[in-house]
Parts: sequence; structure tokens; C-alpha cells
Amino acid sequence: MKIHALIYLLLSATTLYAAGKQPNILIILADDLGYADLGFTGSEDIQTPEIDRLATNGVILENGYVTHAYCGPSRAGLITGRYQARFGMEINATYSPFDPHMGLPVTEKTFGKRLQAAGYRTGIIGKWHLGAAEPFHPNNRGFDYFYGFLSGGHDYFPRNVNTHMSLILESGKPNYGANEGTSLPLLRNKNTAEFNEYLTTALSRDAAKFVSDGDQPFCLYLAYNAPHSPLQAPKEYIAKYTHIKDPKRRTYAAMIDAMDEGIGMVIHALKESGKFENTLIFFLTDNGGAVPQPWNDYEDWADNGPYRDGKTAVYEGGVHVPFVMHWPAGLPKGKAYPHPVSSLDITATAVALAGGDDSAPALDGTNLVPFLTNEETGTPHEALFWRERGDRTWAVRTPKAKYLHQKGKSKGPELYDMTQDPYEGNNIVEQAPEVRAQLAKLWNEWNADNIANNQIHAYEYQEWRLKMYDELNAKLKAEAAKKTPSTIE
Repeated sequence: MKIHALIYLLLSATTLYAAGKQPNILIILADDLGYADLGFTGSEDIQTPEIDRLATNGVILENGYVTHAYCGPSRAGLITGRYQARFGMEINATYSPFDPHMGLPVTEKTFGKRLQAAGYRTGIIGKWHLGAAEPFHPNNRGFDYFYGFLSGGHDYFPRNVNTHMSLILESGKPNYGANEGTSLPLLRNKNTAEFNEYLTTALSRDAAKFVSDGDQPFCLYLAYNAPHSPLQAPKEYIAKYTHIKDPKRRTYAAMIDAMDEGIGMVIHALKESGKFENTLIFFLTDNGGAVPQPWNDYEDWADNGPYRDGKTAVYEGGVHVPFVMHWPAGLPKGKAYPHPVSSLDITATAVALAGGDDSAPALDGTNLVPFLTNEETGTPHEALFWRERGDRTWAVRTPKAKYLHQKGKSKGPELYDMTQDPYEGNNIVEQAPEVRAQLAKLWNEWNADNIANNQIHAYEYQEWRLKMYDELNAKLKAEAAKKTPSTIE
């Protein structure tokens, strides 16, 4: 970062802090939302007026990215402001409440923890997916308040909730379609919480209350699980989309509609409490929308157009997401920003504006405000990077080019001119060896500061756990068979 930009950031944060005008921070994250499934990104069949108003009256980050192509690692990067490869969490964590190793490493600081140091009231409402054991609980990771669920997914209706969590088995193997913990009750902090309406509405209602309470500056992470599967929505929302013939996409549209309405509920609460003008709102999704894959052709309801592929891929459809910033007191209205930005920038921006804890571990993001207000020229990042469990899948993107390899899909390295070919249609890897070498050098230098993935992906973890139980049971039976039954007189 240039020296004059750093001075500006420090002065801006100090001035806001000294004047008692720290902005409230509201981070709204959708789950598996297709790029083209919002009004402001081109949807003609799904209604999202509340999100569209944020986009129209805020800044649209036209080249907004997340750090991973599926849920868990993407959220780990967002919540820490650090590439998840820095701390070896490149997998979806399983819901495992007795495993003190399966979750976001305790060496990492969340944006909640960093803003608590600046006097913020912090909360997370919705999906956690960063570990279910006590060390990983949101209340122990920088969040004063938690209402939601610890697993990677949840049923949307109260009638599906029970108090028994077990790994569903088919022929003695894990049911890979199951997401452990989906039917457990919701939590409020560390206690069981009420849940008596459609989940998206319940989360929105709780968020509206959170932002209304008190005068202390707040940081709220509103982490919806909508429109992630299971496809479930109230009948009245589905009825609005009879023009959509495919029943799966119809329900998916209804789920987005309910989320949009819930966001409107939160915005109304901000306005009613007089906090709207000085609340910095981020809206984005954790990765691209679910599309058919060779191992799963059922999930065919999202639209990531015009981008290639979707969730699980480092092609644009998997990591290029709708991304909006809205802050009446501090950002321009109706602006489109063209340069690549990252979900990593959310923590860096919030910490700078709040006067929060910027100590180690070092953040990978950049405060975006000076770039959006034209105080800083140039681009926020020389390059953005992706890695999945080592080098099986990787990508690097500069403002002009993108170099990648996608496991199971790429026949070899692929290189794209992102100024002329943003939809990745023409692989020029053989025609541009100098660009290829330049981007490879950038990725290797970045990767030198990373560590190897050191956690087990959910599906594999479930297999290992069942194997452990089977082996332990066999051992106990073998030992018992060697013993002579006791006799008494």
C-alpha cells in the first residue's frame, strides 16, 4: 500500500474514533446465490427490490470475489480477513461437537474479535460452519451474541427440528447428502433457542432487533443459509413464482425473495432507530450458485450467467460474486467500481474505520473506502489468489489476466485475458508464455507464506469417524473374547 494512502486510512479511522462516529458494520452473506439471480445483476424472474436498492444507492463492486468456491473455507477467509490457506483450513468442517480440532484455528482472530477491541457490540446471526466444539463457538471467537446454528446447513421449518443428531447411514456408509446437525434446535448464545417460523424470517427478525438495540456501535454478521439446499419455502412465496416452470428453481426463487424481504426488515429497523445513515452495509454471497456437477446433477437451479461454471469451481462462476457496499455517510451513491476486490477486504475496511485491532496475524485485505471515494488511485490488489488443498486446484487473477487449474475439469493450466475475455472462453496459455510465467511467479510467492491443509473434509471425516468406531468396537470384542467369565460363590 502507498504511504499517502496508509496515512489517509489512519487519519480517517482516528478521526471517526475520536469523534465517536464509528460506523456500524453490517455484513450480509447469502449462501450459494447465483450471480444472475438478483435484479441488479440481471434477473428478470426473481424479485429482489431491497438488495437492488442497496446496489442502486451504494457502490456495486463489479469484480467482487470470495476466497474459495464453497462454503466453509470461503467463510473462514471472510471472517478472519486472511486467506484460509494461511492457517490450513481448506475444507468444509463437519458438525462434530466433541472434536477440539475440527474448526477455525483458535490462533486466528475474527473481525468480531478485532472490533470488540474498539468498543463494538458484536453478533452473528445464522450459519456458523466453522466448528461445533466449545473452542470454536461464536461466543468464544469474538461475538457477544449468537443466534443460529453451528452446522453447515439447516432445515427451514420448525416442524423438521428434533433433538437427536445422528449420521444418516446407507449400507453402513455416510449419507453424503446429509449435513450433520441440520435438524437440531437453534441456539441463542449457548442455549437452545425458540424457532417457530420460517428460518430466513426468524433470522431476519432477530437481526432487526439486534441492530435496533442500544447506542453502542455494532458489528453484525448476518449469515443466511438461504438459498442453500434443502429447497424449502413458504407456500405464499412459492405462489409468487408460478411463471417459473421448473419446480426446483421456483422454490429457489421463493427462498431468495424471503431473504430479500428479511433484509428489508433489517433496513427498516436501522432507519427507525436512526442508524441507517452511519451503517456500512456489505452484501455478497459465499460462493457461486449450485450448478450440476459430475458427482451431483441434482442441483441445477441457480444462474451464474454470464460466468462459467459455479459452486466448487475456481472459474468465474464459482468465485466471482454479487458484491455491494452501502454507507450513506461515507460512500458515493450509484457508483460501479471496476477493479478486483475480495471478501478479505471486509475485515480490513471495518478495522480501519472502527479503529479496531490490527495486530497479528496480519490481514490480507485492503481498506476499500479510499479507493471508492477516489482518495486513492490504482487498484486495491496486485493479484487475488485461490488454492484448494495444496495444488490440486489453484488460480491467480490480476486486473488483466487469470491463470488457473481446476481439478477434474482442466486438461492443463488455463490462461485468460480478463479484459477481453472475462467469461473465460478462450484459453491463451500457449500464446502468452510471459504472462503465464508472471502469474505463476505471483502465485508461488503468495503460496510460500501458506501452510498445508491440515483438516479433513466433511465427507472424508465422516468415513474416518465410522472407521474409528468400527475398529474400536472390534478391538473391545476381541479383548472380551479372551476373558474367562467371572464366577461368584
